[in-house]
Amino acid sequence: MPRRSPRLCAPTGPSRRRLLQGLLGGGARAAAGGLWPGAAQASGGLGRVLFFYFPDGVIGESADGQPSLWHPTGSGSAVHLPTLLSPLEPWRDRCAFINGLSMGPTDSGSHPGGAKKLLTAADHGNNESIDQYLARTAGAAMPWRHLYLGAQANADGASGDKHISYPVAGVSLAPEDDPRRAFTALFGAASAAPPSASDSAETDLARDVIDDVSEELVALQARVGATERTRLQVHLDALDELGARLGGTGDGGSGSDPDASCLDPRVDLAGIRDDTLYDPATFPAVLEAQLDIATLALACGHTRVVTVQASQHTSELVMSRFPGTEMHDPSYDMRSHQASHYGASHDEGAREFVAYAQQRRWWVARFAGLLDRLARTPAPEGGALLDSTAVVLCTEVCDGNTHLHDNLPVIVAGGEAGGLQTGQLHWADGRRHGDLWVALAAAMGVDPGRFGDASSGALPGLLG
Repeated sequence: MPRRSPRLCAPTGPSRRRLLQGLLGGGARAAAGGLWPGAAQASGGLGRVLFFYFPDGVIGESADGQPSLWHPTGSGSAVHLPTLLSPLEPWRDRCAFINGLSMGPTDSGSHPGGAKKLLTAADHGNNESIDQYLARTAGAAMPWRHLYLGAQANADGASGDKHISYPVAGVSLAPEDDPRRAFTALFGAASAAPPSASDSAETDLARDVIDDVSEELVALQARVGATERTRLQVHLDALDELGARLGGTGDGGSGSDPDASCLDPRVDLAGIRDDTLYDPATFPAVLEAQLDIATLALACGHTRVVTVQASQHTSELVMSRFPGTEMHDPSYDMRSHQASHYGASHDEGAREFVAYAQQRRWWVARFAGLLDRLARTPAPEGGALLDSTAVVLCTEVCDGNTHLHDNLPVIVAGGEAGGLQTGQLHWADGRRHGDLWVALAAAMGVDPGRFGDASSGALPGLLG
């Protein structure tokens, strides 16, 4: 695996302030909290949001009235997860499950109509999408206001309503499908060379600076009141985490490479080439790489808002070619959209139904893996990244066969630092899904009042 060359300050004569600012790009400033002007947001509150889209709906209520195999049952903290959500059992206490959200009647029964409304909360995509709104407001001061990553989301020349992020009403944006390009844009070009003597000298200098600053903070703690001592301790903890990364003892946060860090970012790009980027068999590797990049970008202070779009609505992704999965069947090409039309009943003897259930579980497992990444990754301001990041799993229709726009399949995980009430089943009772986006915006410190069509304000009960 090629080693990623860190971009550090020159080792000759940098000030201690400039050196720490350079160590993690925007992330070092966040790690140092309010020590310097321009620091990232203080600890506490919802610092980040990540939208994870997958295509073609779920197994909701069937056309002949059989109950949903996706939506949880119960109330409050007494949540029963159906089999399609079984990969989230270890994470049930970190998830807010929401039943009963509606995208409204316009274009109900339509994949494109749902994709237009999903993040805009407006008919025909006639609104700025919530990710773009949060990037423009809460994320305005970040090096990357918005990071939009795709996994074969541009397949077959896709454009327009195939994409879910709208910087302005009615006009969507294309994501970056190539993790190689995304990584280079964020972290610089890769290098296969071992660490140089200058790299080692810079790392030693950085450790010395961290030790000196930590000693100063400890001395300062003895001269200030209890409130300021607590704040200074947050900065000390963040510097300890930074020192652990420099010493190679920290996890660094990448699912692919446990030694990756902001100082030495690494993502597994093996097998991803121009000729394989849109090969169905490569899709899992591309998606994992993009999720690793998203995690590193959040952890290193590059952005507060990420959207990851996996494929596209009415997806032609041949998921039966995913190696090593329960879906793998070299004898038969089963596409996502094809499987979603499993028929009027939940017929476990039907080939499409079995494949569709397997596909939905696979997406949920990818989401669970993302939560694990974020839980293992230090946040710039201290604590785990998952604590201060709301992670939203969503798709453009409810039941894949009926394409209805009611009972939107959506799960919000993490974000407890922002007051998100997880480990519970929330009932929306038919409220428009724009109210969910209002609640997330409020947790990030911005107040749109209402968002999209027929919004009535923040979804009750989601914020503590």
